[in-house]
Amino acid sequence: MSANRGVITLGQFIIERQNDFPYAKGELSRLLRDIGIASKIVNRSVNKAGLADILGEAGTTNVQGEEVKKLDMFANDQFIAALAAGGECAAIASEENDDIIQITSKVAKEAKYVVAMDPLDGSSNIDVNVSIGTIFSIYRRISPVGSPVNKEDFCQKGANQVAAGYVLYGSSTVLVYTTGRGVNGFTLDPSIGEFCLSHPDLKAPVEGSIYSTNQGNFAKFPEGVRQFIAWCQEEDKATKRPYSLRYIGSLVADFHRNLLKGGIFIYPPTQKDVNGKLRLLYECKPLAFIIEQAGGSATDGRGNRILDIEPNDIHQRVPLYIGSKNLVSKAETFMKSHANITV
Repeated sequence: MSANRGVITLGQFIIERQNDFPYAKGELSRLLRDIGIASKIVNRSVNKAGLADILGEAGTTNVQGEEVKKLDMFANDQFIAALAAGGECAAIASEENDDIIQITSKVAKEAKYVVAMDPLDGSSNIDVNVSIGTIFSIYRRISPVGSPVNKEDFCQKGANQVAAGYVLYGSSTVLVYTTGRGVNGFTLDPSIGEFCLSHPDLKAPVEGSIYSTNQGNFAKFPEGVRQFIAWCQEEDKATKRPYSLRYIGSLVADFHRNLLKGGIFIYPPTQKDVNGKLRLLYECKPLAFIIEQAGGSATDGRGNRILDIEPNDIHQRVPLYIGSKNLVSKAETFMKSHANITV
């Protein structure tokens, strides 16, 4: 960002980049702005959650079998409402809902896009005031405009995404997104109520010195992951090891730190969850799109690029190895060399 430009807001930045998508005619720009507006509303409630009756369990479970937090439900409702009112989104797939949410209002009759989202990632950390986030992904629908959206509109390869991003609600609120032309980050200035460009053209370090994983599950990890962690912990001055273990337990927060500082996040399969626990559509594909645009890498640890995987279900899960390119490649090497050894 040039020194004489001053503050660049998210809205200004989106408009300036609109010419990157001549086919969109402004719809994608408006859709991104709708997501930005919803994230401000959620951020306001996250910041005052301890003062309002929106903490704790809601008494229901989502399709994943997880307890739904009250704030999860609030965030889900806010993003759905904003996307429905904007008129650019034909349907939504949310981690919190069993089925696709069709938007049937007149204003959305000609909508060309569908949105997949995890409205509030890291919900187990809500009650203890640890950073949480929102993850979103946008696709051009492949079914005819004006017809009901179907599963195939969402079950596209991640490489087909036209935009993806996340919002981190932490010590400051940051929105990071890509439209396939680099990655840019914006920090919410509460004094003016606007996201302002703070991290232009983000690049993930090729190397890294951080590994992030739930090491409490170490005994249940595949042998390749255990050996990779042992390698990270070895002392080697040439490669500046040992590396540091950093694990917050909120995917957005762990990913954001490693994107800025260099590192790898691993959520491997275990004896209990043979395909891992993270959702391909709502978590893995959006973050994979971002990390690749920033120069990093994302795989399933089995030699498959995350963005090449076609989902067979909107709630499909996959293992995830994501972060600095050389660290992901190193982890893949360990996985390949121990592929025949079971957990």
